[in-house]
Order: sequence, then structure tokens, then C-alpha cells
Amino acid sequence: MVIYLLSISVVATIYAVMALGLNVMWGTAGLVNLGLVGSAAVGAYTSALVTTRMGLPIPVGLLAGVLAAVLIGALLSLVTTRLKDNYLAIVTLGFAETIRIVASNEIWLTNGTDGISGIPGPLRAVLTPLQFNALYLAIVVCLLGLVYVVCQRILYSPFGRVLHAIRDDDVVVGVAGKNGRVFKVQAFAIGSGIVGLAGGLYAHYTSFIAPDLFVPLITLYVKLSLLLGGVGNNRGAVVGAAIVIVVLESTRFLVPLIPYISPTQGAAMREIILSAGLLIVLRFRLKGLVPEAHDHLTVRPQQNTAGLRPATT
Repeated sequence: MVIYLLSISVVATIYAVMALGLNVMWGTAGLVNLGLVGSAAVGAYTSALVTTRMGLPIPVGLLAGVLAAVLIGALLSLVTTRLKDNYLAIVTLGFAETIRIVASNEIWLTNGTDGISGIPGPLRAVLTPLQFNALYLAIVVCLLGLVYVVCQRILYSPFGRVLHAIRDDDVVVGVAGKNGRVFKVQAFAIGSGIVGLAGGLYAHYTSFIAPDLFVPLITLYVKLSLLLGGVGNNRGAVVGAAIVIVVLESTRFLVPLIPYISPTQGAAMREIILSAGLLIVLRFRLKGLVPEAHDHLTVRPQQNTAGLRPATT
């Protein structure tokens, strides 16, 4: 039971990292991305290949996964930043499916649908399952804290204020002399890199990845996490991810108690329960459980160091 709780905590933390990456793109810059799982797959496969085939340490693999996801995110954003919400969503969804199909067919690189096994985990060979899960939870929590601090710094920086302005009205940003496309590319690359880190963490935790693991449903769960917690708020992203995983896992035990339903119907029932819970929350908390704060958008006036009062008319 303890191992199960630790495992669920690890998964929830990884989802929280992905939600923070999505918040940089969607919550801060207003860029719709339905291809999150594609960036996660890039990070997972890159880290897995670097550590299994090249024999490099896990931190090097994770860093390589982040850089690969950043590069892919930047290239994708260069051809999509001029698209509006609906078209951008379609293109990013197609990107995720393209990554999955490539991973399924390029057997020489990804081993196809058989996946990559034997991905190393930190001290997995010398620790018991309980000790490994506890250690890995500590690692991912520390990385989540690091990512959270970085995202908070972005949020309260001049760069973050420009991203918010782009989200609200990118025409005004252009009038103000800012190149909105450059800022969008940067936001997309940063968010993709964070999601790639989550993918690498998942690969080293499970020690096995395959194309079928990276399905669009994962993107949906992450978006639900951000909607539930609060779009534009990093704390909301973490809280929402934790709640979504708790609901998904708790319903795993509740649904079988419902009589006269098949396992397939039970799986669908879990999704219905999660969706219904989200609708109830949004009915009473339209901006999520932790609404976006606007204090970071306030530019404090500089103090008059000369001790003079401003001129009045």
C-alpha cells in the first residue's frame, strides 16, 4: 500500500511539472497546445536513448531530453505562431500524433512498438522497491520545486508581463514595439522543455516507454489539471494536477463497486466522474480553485530620488 501511494505521488508530481509547462504556454502567453504529449515523448525517448545506448548518466539524459524538447518546440512554434486558437490546436495535435507514429515506425531508433526497456533509474539496482519509490519521489519533488521557482520568476518578470500582454491583445504589443512572434517562440520553447523534462522523469521511473503510452488523453488530463487549478497560476497548476490524479486513482476502486457495468464501461465512468467534477468546480469557481493573481501585472512607479514632487497641471 505504501509503495502504491508513493507511486501515485510520483505520477502526480510529474503531471504537475507538465501542467507548469502548459501554464507557460497557455496560461501566460495564451498559446493553445494540444500536443503536450509529443514534447513529453521527445524528452522521454531522448533521455532513454542517451542513457541506454550511449551509457551516459541520468542527469545528462534528462538535460538532453529537455534540450531536444526545446528545439522541437521552437521549430514547431516558428510555423504556428501566426495561427489562431483553433488552427493552432489542430496543428499541435497533429504534431503529437506525428511523434507517436514516427516512434512506432522508426524501429532502428526507437525499437518501434516494442518500446525501449531497461531505462536506468537512480540506484534502482541496489534499492528495494519501497526505497526506490521514496528516493524518486524526493527527486521529482525537488525538480518540481525548481521548475516552480523558474516559472514564478518568469511570471513576475518583464518577459512574463509581455507574454500576458500577448495573451490579452498581441496587436497592442506590436504597437508598443515588441516583436510578439519572438516572445511566442520563446514561451513555446520554454514550456516544451519543461514538458520534455516531465517525459524524461517518467521514462526513468517506469524503466520502459513505448509509443502507445503517449496518447492524446495525457494532454487532456494536463489541461484539465490547469483548468481545475486555475489557468495562469502556477500554484493552481500544481494543485490541479494533484486533484486530477487523486480522482483518477480513487475512482479506480469505486467504479468496480457499481453493479452491472463492464470493465470498459467502468473506464468510461471514471472519465465521466472526472469531467463532471470539473464542471461542478467551474460552475462555482469559473477561474479555478486558485484563480490567477494580477499583482504581477502591476508596474510600481519609480520613486522620486530627487525628493521633488511631480509637476501638476
